[in-house]
Amino acid sequence: MTTVPPPATVATPAGARRGRRAAGLLVRLWRGRADDARWVRPAFLGLLLATAVLYVHDLAASGYANSFYSAAAQAGSQSWKALFFGSLDAGNSITVDKPPAALWPMALSVRLFGLNSWAILLPQALFGVATVAVLHAAVRRRFSAVAGLLAGAVLALTPVAALMFRFNNPDALLTLLMTVTVYCVLRALEHARTKWLVWAGVAVGIAFLTKTLQAFLILPPLAVLYAVCAPTRLRRRLGQLALATGAMVVAGGWWVAAVELWPESSRPYIGGSQDNSFLELTFGYNGLGRINGEETGSVGGRRVVEGGGYAGGPGGGPDVVRGGWGESGLDRMFNPQVGGQISWLLPAALLLLVAGLIVTWRARRTDTARAAFVAWGGALLMTAAVFSFMAGIFHEYYTVALAPCIAALVGMGATVLWEERAKRWAAVALGGTAAVTAWWGYELLARTPDHLPWLRTAVLVAGLAGAAGLLLTARLGRRLALTAVGLGLAASLAGPVAYTLSTVDNPHTGSIVTAGPAVAGRTGGGMVIIGPGPGQGPGWAKAQDGARPPGGNQQGQNKPPGNQQGQPPGNHQNPQGQPPGSRQNRRGMGGLLDGARVSPAAKRLLERDAGGHTWAAAAVGAQNAASYQLATGDPVMAIGGFNGSDPSPTLARFKSLVADGRIAYFIAGNASGNGSGGGVGTGLGPAGEGDAARITSWVTENFTKVTAGDSTFYDLTEPKQKG
Repeated sequence: MTTVPPPATVATPAGARRGRRAAGLLVRLWRGRADDARWVRPAFLGLLLATAVLYVHDLAASGYANSFYSAAAQAGSQSWKALFFGSLDAGNSITVDKPPAALWPMALSVRLFGLNSWAILLPQALFGVATVAVLHAAVRRRFSAVAGLLAGAVLALTPVAALMFRFNNPDALLTLLMTVTVYCVLRALEHARTKWLVWAGVAVGIAFLTKTLQAFLILPPLAVLYAVCAPTRLRRRLGQLALATGAMVVAGGWWVAAVELWPESSRPYIGGSQDNSFLELTFGYNGLGRINGEETGSVGGRRVVEGGGYAGGPGGGPDVVRGGWGESGLDRMFNPQVGGQISWLLPAALLLLVAGLIVTWRARRTDTARAAFVAWGGALLMTAAVFSFMAGIFHEYYTVALAPCIAALVGMGATVLWEERAKRWAAVALGGTAAVTAWWGYELLARTPDHLPWLRTAVLVAGLAGAAGLLLTARLGRRLALTAVGLGLAASLAGPVAYTLSTVDNPHTGSIVTAGPAVAGRTGGGMVIIGPGPGQGPGWAKAQDGARPPGGNQQGQNKPPGNQQGQPPGNHQNPQGQPPGSRQNRRGMGGLLDGARVSPAAKRLLERDAGGHTWAAAAVGAQNAASYQLATGDPVMAIGGFNGSDPSPTLARFKSLVADGRIAYFIAGNASGNGSGGGVGTGLGPAGEGDAARITSWVTENFTKVTAGDSTFYDLTEPKQKG
């Protein structure tokens, strides 16, 4: 009898296995859980689709948005070295004042699709959709499908989220990575899986390369949570945290090590630092300086003093009466500057956090539901506390980091209380939360009385009616109970939806942008800007909230009339067509916080003479340089970095570059004073001080002036004839 050998086992190639796993993941994403109702997966996919439509609607209207980062993305698309370092120009003179992780997706997109609004802004919109998906997944794993969908919807409809996921600041990627971090920690807490904790460390490391120390704000509560609640012995928990820390250091530290070890002579200057060190930038201007208000570099360090002027500047004495970045304190997240950006559901999130902890209080140490409340609540409280009390640079859009935490707590807390509604205290908590949210929405809407004036009363009436129904939900039939839920939910979301739609319908450009319509009485904490004021020449200037700096219009748009030259097709720069009360941004003086207007004549001049030079021109201040660079496609050196205060290049270095024929023109600005150039004398300190001022003086004394359109240049290839 002949024995037939068994068939040989054929090893499956690793690539095929990975392909099957990816296909299986897509199938699970489409089908959802086996025990889900039929409506769950279509509802989730519909949420993602609606978020995508919301975030990409008329995306090109904002043009290059923040031209500071758009210019860096353009530079990265032209030079791999500029991509690696995050340089402002392809000539690699200076970097942006942040690490470059947020620039990498934009620069690669520009390499693939060319320089345009969509190539720059679409990655941010995709980050927004991904953040909604990750948040939904984090909430859905432990709570109901409704909880996950509600959390995702609240996040997508938060005004500041709609702003930043359609804008090219680093905050969009940072928010996604911080959400991924919490998700990974919650996954690790389920079965004490080291893998997930290590992935959390990797996410934090990449977040550090996005916006430095802000990425670490959520670490203390998450680390303590895992050390206490992970379902394994204490020694293993501490070892896992050590491994996660190592992963974080590697993921965020490799780039830092490369920059610090790279010879300074062959890399760009580190923008925002005062000694060409990324570590100094991290712990100074981007670190402790943000906390104590002692920033040095970029737009930093000055305080408004009584009677006008600045501490240490002309007209200012030594007594500081308030910070230049708004009043700090417990109420900062609710004040007129910040409230409409993020705080619509913040009171509800805090109340529901307390309710969720009460419901899960007697659970075992390793309970994942309580851990979820502690994780999101701890991240919210830690980040909000730092934002509330930091004395340094603070912008309203920073609060987008709070949006996933608020959304998660609302989704989890509302559904947990609904499940407990038969208990009297839970019904009272539900009704009370709805009432407080309606009242706060009413107060926030009162700050924009000309924007949908009927909505304020409707929110209050519907919210209080829904709250009354929720108080009696145990006695009502199912239909009436669901009606009460619908009223409460509609009232809670009506305000943020109105602000979000206003945000999406208006273009946003410049360095400081805010969501929603213009808020009445926006005074309070003004922003101090160092630069030339009208008629002052080089020296000090200021622009405060509620004030209209030169070049602005009556609606608070602060944009010069007409389209900004050099912007991509479809960019709607003219604010005159915007509805009354709308707001694009608040513009600083002299082009400091917003880009310059590049006339066709100026563009032709630079394009004609750019050949054979490393830089087509040099300008004081990054926004000025960025506008000319984006308009011409040629590198433009930003003297002094963001606002001319960085010591780069020195006068000696600039003279050497000019002597070598590497810079064609010096951009002096615009004689009309409307901010379309604004380069002369923009430097930290009184007139005549600082490298930027010294370079300006040397150029104007030694080179021939050239006028193109309404802009003034100095031809660095044509010295003045002496004698």
